[in-house]
Amino acid sequence: MHNFTKQVLLLCFAPFCALAQASVILDTDIAGDYDDVGAMTLLHALADKGEANILAVISCNAFETTVPTISVLNTYFGRPDLPVGVTEGKKPSEDCPQKWAQAIIAMYPHRLSSNKNAAKAVALYRRILAKQPDHSVTVISVGFFTNLAALLASGPDHFSRLDGRSLIRQKVKQLVSMAASLPKGATKGREYNVYIDTKASRMVFEQWETPVILSPLEVGEQIHTGIPLIRDDSIRNSPVKDAYAIALGKDKNTTGRMSWDQTAVLVAVRGTDPWFNVRKLNFQIEDDGSNTIIPGERFTLLELNDKKDELQTLIEQLMHHQPQQK
Repeated sequence: MHNFTKQVLLLCFAPFCALAQASVILDTDIAGDYDDVGAMTLLHALADKGEANILAVISCNAFETTVPTISVLNTYFGRPDLPVGVTEGKKPSEDCPQKWAQAIIAMYPHRLSSNKNAAKAVALYRRILAKQPDHSVTVISVGFFTNLAALLASGPDHFSRLDGRSLIRQKVKQLVSMAASLPKGATKGREYNVYIDTKASRMVFEQWETPVILSPLEVGEQIHTGIPLIRDDSIRNSPVKDAYAIALGKDKNTTGRMSWDQTAVLVAVRGTDPWFNVRKLNFQIEDDGSNTIIPGERFTLLELNDKKDELQTLIEQLMHHQPQQK
């Protein structure tokens, strides 16, 4: 075999090579909780490693801190011009109770100072998806299903002649979501991201037609991160470190924040092996927002295996990622 051909083959089959780069849209409820900060940090870290191509970051809540917070993190990691969208729906009742978002917005540069500066969520989804190759986009949902339900219900427009459901079916490779709850031995559970907008959740669970991976409540609640980060004296002037330091301090938390959203980001880019077992099942969303197992195998549910400690260490390491020098 010619040496050049060998080199090409080696490059193509190398782990996380450019050909395997995941094109992702992150849908987040950031500013309500701070594991979203960790999730965005992981995504930027994986992008800097060449494993992910971030197409957009879109908020599923309307907190006034949400778009500026996204902009702070995108700017910090050297991507100030990433497309940012925000829901047109109503916000939940509280906005960043520990005030970490307000603090990092005041302390760090950002281009988008208001939700009014961001695109409308559904329009941005449609614009981005229409330009991508078929079956190429991974949507990562670490918040409510408000935007995704609105995308499903959207009609043809100047971005695409396809309606929302058809556009998703044509362009999206998979949906990876931090959602649902299934305690050990149970057939039913209830989780915040699902019940906060029950109608939207039911629509997505019933109508989304690509493969769906769910990282449930029980996974992220066993993985605690953030304490090593805030104790790392080599990291200075970091909105990630400051957000965790403020929030963990206000919560009087000495063990670390549960890492629900980080698990979804990691699996969306790197897959489930070797950290998770998987289970095929189907869920029905009840009127109270709870999820009940029904016959079928539409969803892949993540379950932690005996590598939980290794997974926690990996997530913590990625959360220490610093911006690349450019």
